[in-house]
Amino acid sequence: MTRTIHLALHPYGVGGPGQHGLWKDPRVANNASIDIDYYIRLAKAAEHALFDALFIVDSQFINATYPAHYLNRLEPLTLLSAVATHTRHIGLVGTASSTYNSPFNLARRFASLDHISGGRAGWNVVTSFDTGTSRNFGLDEHLDYTTRYGRALEFVRVARGLWDSYEDDAFPADVDRNVFLDPAKLHALDHDGEHFKVAGPLNLSRSPQGQPVIFQAGVSEEGRDLAAQVAEGIYAPGGTLQQAQEYYADIKKRTASYGRDPDHIKIFI
Repeated sequence: MTRTIHLALHPYGVGGPGQHGLWKDPRVANNASIDIDYYIRLAKAAEHALFDALFIVDSQFINATYPAHYLNRLEPLTLLSAVATHTRHIGLVGTASSTYNSPFNLARRFASLDHISGGRAGWNVVTSFDTGTSRNFGLDEHLDYTTRYGRALEFVRVARGLWDSYEDDAFPADVDRNVFLDPAKLHALDHDGEHFKVAGPLNLSRSPQGQPVIFQAGVSEEGRDLAAQVAEGIYAPGGTLQQAQEYYADIKKRTASYGRDPDHIKIFI
């Protein structure tokens, strides 16, 4: 049986976890983490090497002890939008928190990236593990696990609903009939849930791939359940071969329990 290996590039600029000293390497510019040309060069090289995706991690809280790359780096969707104009095939996966964003704005930003890239956008859904992040968004305390993951699940479902605001052929732009939009193919969401109330519709046509690809990287019970319900790609924790195999089997089992095809999820170690 022929199997395909999927590869994603995860640049750490001047140094992330396990690579804290990259900023000392003379081959790495000390402004690499905020140099868009650095990311464009890496993305083009990865595309030439037939990598599947460029993956950009992110967080919204730091202190002086954090790795160098975390202290001074570009916002993922802004970065990937620039990279998109210099590449043609490689997937562009950005990290964004479901805890500290709103569904309408984030759905619009990812759909915009999908349009700009010609259908190559992916969203790495995180719930934010840094407890200090709450204080950057007007909250005294980080939301508890149950609330964060319940919010994340609803957030993804709302985003997907917004991405379906327009049908594929909603814009005939027929000059003779004076019809730019077919109103029957525009759908309001009218979502009213536990965590969000979003009317919609999104003010952006359906993106080239229909919807951006959903990624997830949770290790906890709640994270694995979220991945099993919504993810199409997973960044797994790695570890020993046995641990990786156990994680793989667990995710596939959970995915099937939610009525999804386990083969639909690709796992990256």
